[in-house]
Amino acid sequence: MARLGAVSLLVRDYDEAIAFFVGKLGFELSEDTDMGGGKRWVRATPRGGQTSLLLARATTDAQREAVGRQAGDRVWLFLETDDLLRDHAAWSAAGVEFRETPRQEPYGKVVVFQDLYGNAWDLIEPAREAK
Repeated sequence: MARLGAVSLLVRDYDEAIAFFVGKLGFELSEDTDMGGGKRWVRATPRGGQTSLLLARATTDAQREAVGRQAGDRVWLFLETDDLLRDHAAWSAAGVEFRETPRQEPYGKVVVFQDLYGNAWDLIEPAREAK
């Protein structure tokens, strides 16, 4: 059996990324291990989720240029929730920037937000199947 354990996200600074993902979005800080030489192994996981973000500090010019543009200005990550309006209200109050207002699509409620670096994310409340 295989599963996706983590997705690497280039960040400028570990602590500012932790402040955003843990402090504003409510992710859990799954791991923060000092690897020496200024490098850390930092994982932030959505509450109840299995896949973590590996917060990877950009250290080369090419990596620094990619911070905030990891998907070429397209929506890159898709975060599912059981209550989009609750999270939209809480995150708006915390200062998270939304690019639109929530909308209904055939697959559920969705709204695009951006992380602290400008990467676009979809926050999705999947449509419930009729029983």
